Amino acid sequence: MIPKATVNYHVHAPARQAYHIDAGGVVGELISPEQVVTEVELRDVRAGASVNFAGDSVGFFNSRSEVSIFGKDRAWQPVYDQELTDLLTREIGAKEVIVFDHTVRVDDPNAIRKPARNVHSDYSPAGAQQRLTDILGEEKAREWSDGHYGFINVWRPIENPINSAPLGFVRPSSVPEEDWLLLDLIYPDRRGQIIGLVANPDHEWIYQSRMTPDELAVFNIYDNRGKPSIAHSALDMVEDPKITTPRKSIESRTLVRYWGKQ
Repeated sequence: MIPKATVNYHVHAPARQAYHIDAGGVVGELISPEQVVTEVELRDVRAGASVNFAGDSVGFFNSRSEVSIFGKDRAWQPVYDQELTDLLTREIGAKEVIVFDHTVRVDDPNAIRKPARNVHSDYSPAGAQQRLTDILGEEKAREWSDGHYGFINVWRPIENPINSAPLGFVRPSSVPEEDWLLLDLIYPDRRGQIIGLVANPDHEWIYQSRMTPDELAVFNIYDNRGKPSIAHSALDMVEDPKITTPRKSIESRTLVRYWGKQ
């Protein structure tokens, strides 16, 4: 049986749309633009669907961590950051890695950070350039821009295998350029920009079922030398209705350099 899930696609509109994050200064308060709920069929990597980072902008890897508890004190972060650096150096050929953000998400109505349930990728070209400057400063950002760099996300389950709301991806080769649209992110103290995806029956959705804490999804969200950004979203589905453990995950954002100015 082909697995299915529902996702929330964006819609084209006459005016620029926006997310208001921590709206009104309330942490976790989110005001979203219009979306349309759509059922999609899934190709499961576990069942033999072929996928690799080089060709599809997402790869799935076995990588056990020494960290099992991702507490708010962040005492775990130096160890975990080094693990991610080693992974990205080994698996995608990164020459330099900067880990700059970690977000723990819990599929619970009372959680501050819940799974992102809109089909999107994290940066537009302008948003990526701004984030590069925010992280490195103007002078070093210009230096990196002369070479090859990218923003890479690394996603890992926490505590239990993922039974509900797994992370799904749209194979980039199935997405025409006109399916993307720009979306503003409006925070209380800054603005950003991402790209959302509108529905298309030709989109090919891929995921890895029942991912465990020893497994990772590594995916490209921006590349200044043209590797496609991959659309992704939490999938509204349940693998086994008898299992009630909530989906917990950690998403780590990294900036990588493949090579410098040549």
